[in-house]
Amino acid sequence: MGHPARAHLESLLRTRKLDVTLTSAAPWRERSFDAAATGMAAIDEALGGGLRRGHVSEIVGPRSSGRTTLVCSALAEAAARGEMTALIDTSDRFDPGSAAEAGVDLSRLLWMRERGDAARALKATNLVLQAGGFGLVVFDLADVPAREVRQYPATTWMRLARVIEGTQTVALLVGAERIARSPGGVTLALGAPTPRWSGTGDRARILRGVDVQARVVAAR
Repeated sequence: MGHPARAHLESLLRTRKLDVTLTSAAPWRERSFDAAATGMAAIDEALGGGLRRGHVSEIVGPRSSGRTTLVCSALAEAAARGEMTALIDTSDRFDPGSAAEAGVDLSRLLWMRERGDAARALKATNLVLQAGGFGLVVFDLADVPAREVRQYPATTWMRLARVIEGTQTVALLVGAERIARSPGGVTLALGAPTPRWSGTGDRARILRGVDVQARVVAAR
């Protein structure tokens, strides 16, 4: 028998013609954690265990700052806890193959592709949150022009926060710059990557890796 929350959600999405792409997801298992770990030890330590459930948080930063890596880590960690996850992919930028290699369990992911329509993506996000039963819901606006995102009034995000208040769901907004967060949520601000080299000569240096900076901004 299918999960009732998922069946209800799919019915709502079909009614509103928002069911662009849905992948299968495993049944939700009840959990009682107040925080949802992201799977990145340093960030989880800074967060006191992870992202607060029942709140809207955000990941912001430029391209190549580690946004996608952090999102995939959080999705993988949620699935490992037996939770149902959702990704509202506004710009159709999610690569399921790479995500699976990063540990994301695609069988536990509801993936919605909106192909650049931010208004539809917002409606879909609201419906997903209202349906309930998700441990983590990611609304990816990273490739939406910042000026378009800024046009949404603060009440837009307040409504999303009210929907999940007191639930076990984490809502995570992803953008190039700060969007919004609920009072108990946080902003994970990622900086531009810094290459790490070895060697001294201009022609003899070897790229050993890339360092990514993350700053946790909590509500005052």
